[in-house]
Amino acid sequence: MRVLGVDPGLTRCGVGVVDGVAGRPLTMRGVGVVRTPADAELGHRLVAIEQGIEQWLDEYDPEVLAVERVFSQHNVRTVMGTAQASAVAMLCASRRGIPVALHTPSEVKAAVTGSGRADKAQVGAMVTRLLRLDAPPKPADAADALALAICHIWRAPAQHRLQQAVAQNRLQQAVARHAAETAAAKPATAAARTSSASSAQKGRTA
Repeated sequence: MRVLGVDPGLTRCGVGVVDGVAGRPLTMRGVGVVRTPADAELGHRLVAIEQGIEQWLDEYDPEVLAVERVFSQHNVRTVMGTAQASAVAMLCASRRGIPVALHTPSEVKAAVTGSGRADKAQVGAMVTRLLRLDAPPKPADAADALALAICHIWRAPAQHRLQQAVAQNRLQQAVARHAAETAAAKPATAAARTSSASSAQKGRTA
């Protein structure tokens, strides 16, 4: 599986590509940052991010795009910019038919370090170790993008099994509802037939 991880941001949008499957050594194919000037107009910055993501999609042709799920209870202005950059990345992937997966920061930290409260230095250190790199990727946005890709590769099999279980459960519920509706309809149909036959008999007698 080849995953392009995207750590969204307006000024620095981290991107990283990882190949591998759960339970086996992973390989980094590329890592970097798409940058936009802070003093540029918002529309121009979003276009620059789009162009940058498109270049990564062209070069690496990932099977999945893994993006950080954006949420915040504090700095609304910052999270709005992050959400806008995230939407651009999702749009670029979806336009090509590439599946998009969202992972929360705590999910990524837990998958990579074993703790959902790990700091950026710990995440960077584990990414370096897991991908057998000489040094942690800089800036931290790049390391976070690789961590997102690693998280998805490791969580994908479990998520797939869960999705299959949910789909199977929904199918079973639908079958059960259909059976119940069919059973409930039979007495009503029988009663209608009896009533119709009785009316016909009365008509003949009259």
